[in-house]
Amino acid sequence: MPVRSDTVALPGLEPLVLQALSAPECAGTVSIDRLRLAPVPLVPEVRLVMAEDAIVLWARLEAEAGHVLPPPFWASAWTGGQGLARYILDHPETVAGCHVLDVASGSGLVAIAAAIAGAAGGTANDIDPYSIAAIKANARANGVELTLSSSDLLDGDVDGVDVVLAGDALYHPSVAARMLPFLARVVAKGARVLVGDPDRGHLAHDWLERVATYEVPMSGAPEDAQLHLTSVLMPRRDKVDDRRGPAPPPRGDSQPRRHPG
Repeated sequence: MPVRSDTVALPGLEPLVLQALSAPECAGTVSIDRLRLAPVPLVPEVRLVMAEDAIVLWARLEAEAGHVLPPPFWASAWTGGQGLARYILDHPETVAGCHVLDVASGSGLVAIAAAIAGAAGGTANDIDPYSIAAIKANARANGVELTLSSSDLLDGDVDGVDVVLAGDALYHPSVAARMLPFLARVVAKGARVLVGDPDRGHLAHDWLERVATYEVPMSGAPEDAQLHLTSVLMPRRDKVDDRRGPAPPPRGDSQPRRHPG
């Protein structure tokens, strides 16, 4: 299936991706600075090109590029993304026939799951060009069609989209501070929003309600080693204040509520 993108050549990445796509999945032990194509633990219907050790891979790619690169978030199946992808495949009606945007897509896992579940069109968005290249490879490996976008969308609005997906996109306070108002604007315009998050501490629990929880397999990004559960959440429309972002908590409840676990 075609993948629409204008991906440029990125130092060091192409040979590693080609090797991962061509090697047998049962090839056994591989070097820790290599990529491999493997099923996602919580979503075995999807295969991704993933790093044996993302930190070692990061150092290798920086050496090839000759300058500092952003962390290779695209080289791991993040816990929140796994949960959201699982939910979409278990509930295909959430995306079937819809135009879907997967924001901060990383590896493309959630966008690929939406395509498999019957989305009418899917856009995977990430500002990291290495992520765009990885999504392109992963989409082809799974036989799905995606449109790829490297634009920073968080300060604007999204038109022509029925569903916005955010899998593990609240991994840092500064990112959450931009992502949550963006998602609120999307909801205010009438689109559906689904968030996958293992509760890294940056959720706005006064306007997001949990609709599913999954136990996390003991595999994924190194940063997720201590995470055992991940949730899928949807905004409560009565808690979204038009385009200004999540409504403030009621008086006497100045701290965001955290769900158990």
